Amino acid sequence: MSVSRRRFIAISAVFTALSSMPGAAAPARHWTGQALGARASILIDHPQAEAITEICLAEIDRLENILSLYRADSAISRLNRDAILEAPPFELLDCLAIAGAVHRATGGLFDPTVQPLWALWAEASAANRQPQSHEIALALRQVGWDGVALKPDRITLRPGMALTLNGIGQGYVADRIAALLEVEGLEDILIDTGEIRAMGGQPDGTPWPVGLSSGGSISLRSRALATSAPLGTTLDAEGRVGHILDPRSGRPAGSIWREISVSAPRAALADALSTAACLAQDREAIDAMIAEFAGVRIEAAI
Repeated sequence: MSVSRRRFIAISAVFTALSSMPGAAAPARHWTGQALGARASILIDHPQAEAITEICLAEIDRLENILSLYRADSAISRLNRDAILEAPPFELLDCLAIAGAVHRATGGLFDPTVQPLWALWAEASAANRQPQSHEIALALRQVGWDGVALKPDRITLRPGMALTLNGIGQGYVADRIAALLEVEGLEDILIDTGEIRAMGGQPDGTPWPVGLSSGGSISLRSRALATSAPLGTTLDAEGRVGHILDPRSGRPAGSIWREISVSAPRAALADALSTAACLAQDREAIDAMIAEFAGVRIEAAI
Protein backbone atom coordinates (compact mmCIF):
# COMPACT_ATOMS: atom_id res chain seq x y z
CA MET A 1 0.00 0.00 0.00
CA SER A 2 1.08 3.58 -0.48
CA VAL A 3 -0.19 6.70 1.22
CA SER A 4 0.14 9.92 -0.74
CA ARG A 5 -1.88 12.22 1.52
CA ARG A 6 -0.25 13.20 4.79
CA ARG A 7 -2.53 12.76 7.78
CA PHE A 8 -1.66 14.45 11.04
CA ILE A 9 -3.07 16.34 13.95
CA ALA A 10 -1.82 19.86 14.53
CA ILE A 11 -3.49 21.82 17.24
CA SER A 12 -2.43 25.38 17.89
CA ALA A 13 -4.06 27.48 20.56
CA VAL A 14 -3.19 31.02 21.49
CA PHE A 15 -5.14 33.35 23.72
CA THR A 16 -5.17 36.76 22.05
CA ALA A 17 -4.99 38.59 25.36
CA LEU A 18 -2.03 36.59 26.63
CA SER A 19 -0.07 36.65 23.41
CA SER A 20 -0.48 40.40 23.10
CA MET A 21 0.86 41.15 26.57
CA PRO A 22 4.27 42.85 26.49
CA GLY A 23 6.99 40.36 27.19
CA ALA A 24 4.59 37.39 27.30
CA ALA A 25 6.30 34.33 25.89
CA ALA A 26 4.08 31.30 25.28
CA PRO A 27 5.96 28.01 25.62
CA ALA A 28 5.55 25.62 22.68
CA ARG A 29 4.89 21.87 22.90
CA HIS A 30 5.33 19.57 19.92
CA TRP A 31 4.25 15.91 19.99
CA THR A 32 4.25 13.34 17.19
CA GLY A 33 2.82 9.83 17.22
CA GLN A 34 -0.14 7.80 15.97
CA ALA A 35 -3.91 8.35 16.06
CA LEU A 36 -6.34 5.80 14.58
CA GLY A 37 -3.43 4.22 12.72
CA ALA A 38 -2.33 7.48 11.07
CA ARG A 39 0.67 9.70 11.67
CA ALA A 40 -0.27 12.35 14.19
CA SER A 41 1.26 15.45 15.68
CA ILE A 42 0.22 18.17 18.06
CA LEU A 43 1.72 21.64 18.05
CA ILE A 44 0.56 24.01 20.77
CA ASP A 45 1.80 27.54 21.44
CA HIS A 46 0.21 28.57 24.73
CA PRO A 47 1.25 29.43 28.30
CA GLN A 48 -0.23 26.09 29.43
CA ALA A 49 0.98 24.11 26.42
CA GLU A 50 2.19 21.11 28.43
CA ALA A 51 -1.08 20.64 30.29
CA ILE A 52 -3.21 21.15 27.15
CA THR A 53 -1.13 18.63 25.24
CA GLU A 54 -1.56 16.01 27.95
CA ILE A 55 -5.33 16.56 27.91
CA CYS A 56 -5.37 16.08 24.12
CA LEU A 57 -3.23 12.93 24.30
CA ALA A 58 -5.47 11.43 26.96
CA GLU A 59 -8.52 12.11 24.78
CA ILE A 60 -6.90 10.60 21.69
CA ASP A 61 -6.01 7.50 23.71
CA ARG A 62 -9.58 7.25 25.03
CA LEU A 63 -11.01 7.57 21.52
CA GLU A 64 -8.56 4.95 20.22
CA ASN A 65 -10.00 2.54 22.79
CA ILE A 66 -13.42 3.12 21.25
CA LEU A 67 -12.96 3.74 17.53
CA SER A 68 -9.70 2.16 16.39
CA LEU A 69 -9.45 -1.10 14.47
CA TYR A 70 -5.74 -1.05 15.35
CA ARG A 71 -6.57 -1.96 18.95
CA ALA A 72 -7.84 -5.51 19.34
CA ASP A 73 -9.87 -4.67 22.46
CA SER A 74 -11.38 -1.40 21.25
CA ALA A 75 -15.16 -1.09 21.28
CA ILE A 76 -15.42 -1.34 17.49
CA SER A 77 -13.03 -4.32 17.37
CA ARG A 78 -15.13 -6.15 19.98
CA LEU A 79 -18.30 -5.34 18.05
CA ASN A 80 -16.78 -6.70 14.84
CA ARG A 81 -15.61 -9.84 16.62
CA ASP A 82 -18.78 -10.63 18.55
CA ALA A 83 -21.45 -9.00 16.34
CA ILE A 84 -22.89 -7.43 19.50
CA LEU A 85 -21.73 -4.74 21.90
CA GLU A 86 -23.60 -4.19 25.14
CA ALA A 87 -23.58 -0.72 26.75
CA PRO A 88 -21.73 0.86 23.79
CA PRO A 89 -19.77 4.07 24.44
CA PHE A 90 -21.59 7.26 23.50
CA GLU A 91 -18.89 8.20 20.99
CA LEU A 92 -19.34 5.01 18.98
CA LEU A 93 -23.12 5.45 18.90
CA ASP A 94 -22.72 9.11 17.97
CA CYS A 95 -20.23 8.44 15.18
CA LEU A 96 -22.37 5.64 13.75
CA ALA A 97 -25.48 7.82 13.94
CA ILE A 98 -23.73 10.43 11.80
CA ALA A 99 -22.60 7.66 9.45
CA GLY A 100 -26.18 6.42 9.16
CA ALA A 101 -27.46 9.89 8.29
CA VAL A 102 -24.82 10.25 5.56
CA HIS A 103 -25.60 6.73 4.32
CA ARG A 104 -29.24 7.70 3.82
CA ALA A 105 -28.43 11.06 2.22
CA THR A 106 -25.97 9.51 -0.24
CA GLY A 107 -28.21 6.64 -1.29
CA GLY A 108 -25.88 4.15 0.36
CA LEU A 109 -22.62 5.39 -1.19
CA PHE A 110 -21.20 5.98 2.28
CA ASP A 111 -21.31 2.66 4.08
CA PRO A 112 -19.14 1.72 7.10
CA THR A 113 -20.05 -1.96 6.58
CA VAL A 114 -17.52 -2.25 3.72
CA GLN A 115 -14.89 -3.56 6.16
CA PRO A 116 -15.13 -7.16 4.80
CA LEU A 117 -14.40 -5.74 1.35
CA TRP A 118 -11.52 -3.67 2.68
CA ALA A 119 -10.05 -6.73 4.41
CA LEU A 120 -10.34 -8.70 1.17
CA TRP A 121 -8.63 -6.02 -0.92
CA ALA A 122 -5.92 -5.47 1.69
CA GLU A 123 -5.17 -9.20 1.88
CA ALA A 124 -5.05 -9.48 -1.91
CA SER A 125 -2.80 -6.41 -2.10
CA ALA A 126 -0.38 -8.00 0.37
CA ALA A 127 -0.23 -10.99 -1.98
CA ASN A 128 0.40 -8.66 -4.95
CA ARG A 129 -2.87 -9.51 -6.66
CA GLN A 130 -6.45 -8.28 -6.98
CA PRO A 131 -9.46 -10.16 -5.61
CA GLN A 132 -11.31 -12.45 -7.99
CA SER A 133 -14.94 -11.79 -8.85
CA HIS A 134 -16.27 -14.66 -6.73
CA GLU A 135 -14.30 -13.39 -3.72
CA ILE A 136 -15.81 -9.93 -4.11
CA ALA A 137 -19.29 -11.40 -4.48
CA LEU A 138 -18.83 -13.38 -1.27
CA ALA A 139 -17.63 -10.31 0.66
CA LEU A 140 -20.54 -8.25 -0.67
CA ARG A 141 -22.96 -10.60 1.08
CA GLN A 142 -21.63 -9.21 4.37
CA VAL A 143 -22.13 -5.56 3.34
CA GLY A 144 -25.27 -3.55 4.03
CA TRP A 145 -26.27 -0.89 6.54
CA ASP A 146 -29.58 -2.67 7.10
CA GLY A 147 -27.59 -5.28 9.01
CA VAL A 148 -26.64 -2.72 11.69
CA ALA A 149 -28.97 -2.09 14.66
CA LEU A 150 -28.17 0.88 16.90
CA LYS A 151 -29.79 1.13 20.32
CA PRO A 152 -28.65 3.11 23.37
CA ASP A 153 -27.93 -0.10 25.28
CA ARG A 154 -26.69 -2.30 22.43
CA ILE A 155 -25.26 -2.37 18.90
CA THR A 156 -25.72 -5.53 16.86
CA LEU A 157 -24.44 -6.64 13.47
CA ARG A 158 -25.67 -9.36 11.18
CA PRO A 159 -23.26 -12.32 11.65
CA GLY A 160 -20.23 -12.05 9.40
CA MET A 161 -20.42 -8.26 9.11
CA ALA A 162 -17.77 -5.79 10.28
CA LEU A 163 -17.53 -2.01 10.45
CA THR A 164 -14.81 0.46 9.54
CA LEU A 165 -14.73 4.13 10.46
CA ASN A 166 -12.34 5.03 7.66
CA GLY A 167 -13.95 7.99 5.96
CA ILE A 168 -15.42 9.48 9.14
CA GLY A 169 -13.19 8.62 12.10
CA GLN A 170 -10.48 11.23 11.53
CA GLY A 171 -13.07 13.97 11.30
CA TYR A 172 -14.90 12.66 14.35
CA VAL A 173 -11.71 12.76 16.42
CA ALA A 174 -11.23 16.40 15.41
CA ASP A 175 -14.76 17.19 16.57
CA ARG A 176 -14.26 15.48 19.93
CA ILE A 177 -10.97 17.25 20.59
CA ALA A 178 -12.64 20.54 19.69
CA ALA A 179 -15.44 19.82 22.17
CA LEU A 180 -12.93 18.96 24.88
CA LEU A 181 -10.86 22.10 24.38
CA GLU A 182 -13.99 24.23 24.28
CA VAL A 183 -14.95 22.89 27.71
CA GLU A 184 -11.46 23.85 28.89
CA GLY A 185 -12.21 27.42 27.87
CA LEU A 186 -9.95 27.55 24.83
CA GLU A 187 -10.82 29.43 21.66
CA ASP A 188 -9.22 30.45 18.37
CA ILE A 189 -7.94 26.94 17.64
CA LEU A 190 -7.21 25.08 14.44
CA ILE A 191 -7.35 21.29 14.69
CA ASP A 192 -6.04 19.23 11.79
CA THR A 193 -6.47 15.45 11.69
CA GLY A 194 -6.10 15.37 7.95
CA GLU A 195 -9.63 16.73 8.19
CA ILE A 196 -9.70 20.22 9.66
CA ARG A 197 -11.82 21.79 12.38
CA ALA A 198 -11.55 25.52 13.07
CA MET A 199 -12.79 26.82 16.41
CA GLY A 200 -13.30 30.52 15.89
CA GLY A 201 -10.63 32.31 13.90
CA GLN A 202 -7.01 33.26 14.38
CA PRO A 203 -6.03 35.13 17.54
CA ASP A 204 -5.76 38.35 15.49
CA GLY A 205 -9.44 38.07 14.56
CA THR A 206 -9.00 36.91 10.96
CA PRO A 207 -10.22 33.53 9.65
CA TRP A 208 -7.84 30.58 9.45
CA PRO A 209 -6.35 30.32 5.93
CA VAL A 210 -6.37 26.67 4.87
CA GLY A 211 -4.66 25.57 1.68
CA LEU A 212 -6.22 23.02 -0.64
CA SER A 213 -3.90 20.38 -2.04
CA SER A 214 -5.50 20.98 -5.44
CA GLY A 215 -4.36 24.59 -5.25
CA GLY A 216 -5.68 27.78 -3.74
CA SER A 217 -7.04 28.17 -0.24
CA ILE A 218 -10.22 28.89 1.71
CA SER A 219 -10.86 30.82 4.92
CA LEU A 220 -12.32 28.92 7.87
CA ARG A 221 -14.00 30.30 10.97
CA SER A 222 -15.96 27.97 13.28
CA ARG A 223 -16.15 25.45 10.46
CA ALA A 224 -14.63 22.18 9.25
CA LEU A 225 -13.00 21.05 6.02
CA ALA A 226 -12.36 17.53 4.72
CA THR A 227 -10.69 16.38 1.53
CA SER A 228 -10.94 12.92 -0.03
CA ALA A 229 -9.08 11.57 -3.03
CA PRO A 230 -9.83 8.19 -4.62
CA LEU A 231 -6.10 7.60 -5.07
CA GLY A 232 -5.07 9.23 -1.79
CA THR A 233 -4.21 5.73 -0.56
CA THR A 234 -3.61 2.99 -3.10
CA LEU A 235 -3.67 -0.80 -2.90
CA ASP A 236 -1.22 -1.64 -5.66
CA ALA A 237 2.40 -0.90 -6.48
CA GLU A 238 1.42 1.14 -9.54
CA GLY A 239 -0.84 3.45 -7.54
CA ARG A 240 -3.91 2.82 -9.69
CA VAL A 241 -6.19 0.93 -7.29
CA GLY A 242 -7.69 3.35 -4.78
CA HIS A 243 -8.85 2.76 -1.22
CA ILE A 244 -12.39 4.14 -1.49
CA LEU A 245 -14.54 1.06 -2.15
CA ASP A 246 -17.93 1.19 -3.82
CA PRO A 247 -20.43 -0.74 -1.65
CA ARG A 248 -22.49 -1.51 -4.76
CA SER A 249 -19.80 -3.19 -6.84
CA GLY A 250 -17.29 -4.13 -4.14
CA ARG A 251 -14.54 -2.53 -6.18
CA PRO A 252 -12.46 0.65 -5.79
CA ALA A 253 -14.13 3.84 -6.92
CA GLY A 254 -14.09 4.26 -10.68
CA SER A 255 -14.15 7.95 -9.99
CA ILE A 256 -14.14 10.87 -12.38
CA TRP A 257 -12.76 12.96 -9.51
CA ARG A 258 -9.16 13.41 -8.48
CA GLU A 259 -10.03 15.20 -5.26
CA ILE A 260 -13.10 16.58 -3.48
CA SER A 261 -13.11 19.05 -0.58
CA VAL A 262 -16.21 19.63 1.54
CA SER A 263 -16.75 22.16 4.33
CA ALA A 264 -19.39 21.71 7.03
CA PRO A 265 -20.19 22.68 10.62
CA ARG A 266 -18.67 19.37 11.83
CA ALA A 267 -15.54 17.60 10.64
CA ALA A 268 -17.12 14.13 10.83
CA LEU A 269 -19.89 15.23 8.47
CA ALA A 270 -17.44 16.85 6.05
CA ASP A 271 -15.25 13.73 6.19
CA ALA A 272 -18.06 11.30 5.41
CA LEU A 273 -19.59 13.44 2.65
CA SER A 274 -16.26 14.00 0.91
CA THR A 275 -15.69 10.23 0.94
CA ALA A 276 -19.11 9.48 -0.54
CA ALA A 277 -18.77 12.24 -3.11
CA CYS A 278 -15.80 10.45 -4.64
CA LEU A 279 -18.26 7.75 -5.78
CA ALA A 280 -20.63 10.23 -7.46
CA GLN A 281 -20.57 10.38 -11.24
CA ASP A 282 -21.46 14.05 -11.67
CA ARG A 283 -21.65 17.32 -9.76
CA GLU A 284 -25.45 17.20 -9.64
CA ALA A 285 -25.31 13.98 -7.64
CA ILE A 286 -22.90 15.57 -5.16
CA ASP A 287 -25.08 18.64 -4.81
CA ALA A 288 -28.06 16.40 -4.04
CA MET A 289 -26.09 14.65 -1.28
CA ILE A 290 -25.01 17.79 0.53
CA ALA A 291 -28.45 19.43 0.17
CA GLU A 292 -29.63 17.08 2.92
CA PHE A 293 -27.46 18.88 5.48
CA ALA A 294 -27.51 22.51 6.57
CA GLY A 295 -24.35 24.55 6.13
CA VAL A 296 -22.46 22.13 3.87
CA ARG A 297 -20.55 23.37 0.82
CA ILE A 298 -18.39 21.85 -1.90
CA GLU A 299 -15.15 23.82 -1.85
CA ALA A 300 -13.41 21.93 -4.67
CA ALA A 301 -14.27 19.05 -6.99
CA ILE A 302 -11.62 18.33 -9.60
